[in-house]
Amino acid sequence: MDSVQLRMARAALKIGVRELAALAGVTTATITRFENERGGLNQATSAKLKAALVEAGIMFIDQNGNGPGVRLRDRQS
Repeated sequence: MDSVQLRMARAALKIGVRELAALAGVTTATITRFENERGGLNQATSAKLKAALVEAGIMFIDQNGNGPGVRLRDRQS
């Protein structure tokens, strides 16, 4: 997961930094720093964020010629 994917995922879910921080159990400063490309994430923090986003309905798209991305998982009625 890169910083652009994290920003896109939050936008798709319509959640703020505080909400994601609570869902993932990380600090808001960590998310903000990563999204602003002022620092990386350690493996454990990255895993927490990615797991929280996947649980909330995000699918991560690998590099496919146009760059990595995210999309919302289809919602079942």
